[in-house]
Amino acid sequence: MNDEINIRDKSVSSRTFLKDVFICSLGAYGGPEAHYGVFTDQLVIKKKYITEEELIELIALTGILPGPSSTQTIVAVGYKMGGRKLALLTMLVWALPVLILMTLLSFLSQFLGAMNLSQEGFRYIGPMAVAFIVMAAYRIGRKVVSDKMTLLLLLFGALTTYFIREAWIYPLVLLIGGIVSILASKEKDLWNRVKISPPWKYLIAFAFFAVGSLVLSLMFNNRIIDIFESFYRYGYLVIGGGQVVVPLMYSEMVEISQYMTSQEFLTGFGLVQGLPGPMFSFSAYAGGMAARGGSVLTQVLGATAGAVGIFLPGLLLIYFVYPVWEKLKKIKGIKTSLKGITAVAAGLIAAAAVLLMQKSGFHIDNFVIMLITLALLFTKKIPAPLIVLGVLLSGFLL
Repeated sequence: MNDEINIRDKSVSSRTFLKDVFICSLGAYGGPEAHYGVFTDQLVIKKKYITEEELIELIALTGILPGPSSTQTIVAVGYKMGGRKLALLTMLVWALPVLILMTLLSFLSQFLGAMNLSQEGFRYIGPMAVAFIVMAAYRIGRKVVSDKMTLLLLLFGALTTYFIREAWIYPLVLLIGGIVSILASKEKDLWNRVKISPPWKYLIAFAFFAVGSLVLSLMFNNRIIDIFESFYRYGYLVIGGGQVVVPLMYSEMVEISQYMTSQEFLTGFGLVQGLPGPMFSFSAYAGGMAARGGSVLTQVLGATAGAVGIFLPGLLLIYFVYPVWEKLKKIKGIKTSLKGITAVAAGLIAAAAVLLMQKSGFHIDNFVIMLITLALLFTKKIPAPLIVLGVLLSGFLL
């Protein structure tokens, strides 16, 4: 990896760029908003790979697209620096370390059984995870609720997804949010014409995997195919990153398919909060848990299917959209719809917090853990890994 890329009239090796991506991965805790801070510090201020304005534009682009938003943002930076090859390597360096760790953690319940340890020690991970979700809902809500319309859309998203626990409801309410935002806009010429020449082969590949995996899942009773189809669907239905995918994944993995218990789901989601890297890495844990009951290889394949399935749509969409982004972003309607979509997404996250707290149980000690975690997250004085470690110790000691 000695290819050189031109950055602000100077050349650096692709290897140097990927080292900086790895540094971002090691410091990226707390979801997309926190990740963007890391990107700004490392890629904009320290290394000047892109300007702050360019980074904000990429954040806007990935906010519109389905998939893991912070992952797509850093992949788009890689694409800008060195094309498709460097974009792919960027995603691997960014996501692979935590994906491997989450795959190993999918064997946690078997390990505890072999060691005669009770999973009761993880009982506070659920309330802690709720606190992380509440914090995400607060941060996003504060950012997106700017008027009465966005507040109503947030409440609409929260109430609808709280009472209707079906997979199809999530993309529907997000779509409605975007449409309402466009209809309420007073801007003129929202759908101004621009001439673009997109690389259609990537959109065709995107559709091929979507339709092909669904057909194979219906034709064959194979757990690995089912896992890939489910996670690929999560990857193209969800806008807004890992926090938003939680209610959809929980509904299907726990309530409908019953691949794992609520406690097991919350344990994995809580543990991923304390790990650096993309939130979508939770897919490796959930995929591995869903493939339990066979060999170790089968469980690893399940984790791999979950990880590849959830990240692949976002990568293909970046390959399709980024080359024409400079022209596409001139369409006012696309930017306008994002206002309503993000407001609804905040509502989805708020509903997920309430539902997951219900599953954890409204006990005094659960509330105490949740409130303490929230307080620590607001103060920002204690890193997420230490919060997770403290909650784990509390569960095993108390």
